Amino acid sequence: MAGKTIRVLCLGDLVGRPGRRGVRECLPGIKAAHRIDFTIVNVENAANGAGIRRKEGEELLGYGVDVMTSGDHIMDYPESLEYAEKEYRLLRPVNYDIPGRGAWIFDPGSGVRIGVVNACGHVFMKERCPTSNVFHATLDAVEKLREETPIVLVDIHAEATSEKVAMGWHLDGKASAVFGSHTHVQTADAQVLPGGTGYLTDLGMTGPHMGVIGRDVEPVLKRFTTNEKHYMKVARGGIRLTGAIFEIDVHSGRCAHVELFSHSLEGGQDDADEGP
Repeated sequence: MAGKTIRVLCLGDLVGRPGRRGVRECLPGIKAAHRIDFTIVNVENAANGAGIRRKEGEELLGYGVDVMTSGDHIMDYPESLEYAEKEYRLLRPVNYDIPGRGAWIFDPGSGVRIGVVNACGHVFMKERCPTSNVFHATLDAVEKLREETPIVLVDIHAEATSEKVAMGWHLDGKASAVFGSHTHVQTADAQVLPGGTGYLTDLGMTGPHMGVIGRDVEPVLKRFTTNEKHYMKVARGGIRLTGAIFEIDVHSGRCAHVELFSHSLEGGQDDADEGP
């Protein structure tokens, strides 16, 4: 922890084995170079490009990830819900009526407690289970965590930029940071809102950028240009980690600074297909 602030690295949607490799090989160096105190990674695409299982979760926690957030793919594997119920470091959307935790307080060992909330948007999103209003559920969770710590970060996993921007304003002055995930494309609007909330519409993607948001180009193009449907395997080239670093005052919980983050893995070509 640097003085009276804590530096939190938030990484966008981790895609398949290339994304896991990027975290394995790069995260220790990134933490040292950028003086990172706490790391949050969205992992909902960690298993073969869609979903998260215990296998991938334990792997990523072993690499030094502090909190794993998720989104609409959290139910892709039956075992995921059991894992989310048992593993407090894996959050599911707070507005989803499924097992597990949508919000939690973590202690990285520095004496500073950090609250994290995971939410999933409604606009253009397939609702796979009973959900509650994401704005109400998220605000309720933030206010509850703030009873125990001033530091609360929110991952809003949503398709529509308008919904994510609106969430930033909805939580301005209440959350320390609000950052979007899901689109796999990093946005350029990192800022601190008037009330002291750090904000970014989308963190981007941790995985293979030589493709179409993490998938091989050819089958994606076939889906767009024909009526044929092909298995869209995870791409392999151009492994890069993208997201944001939020510097947060430990006493007030206000964001002092936010910066975009991007780091490429040298020679970042995964050498084997992961398979369906």
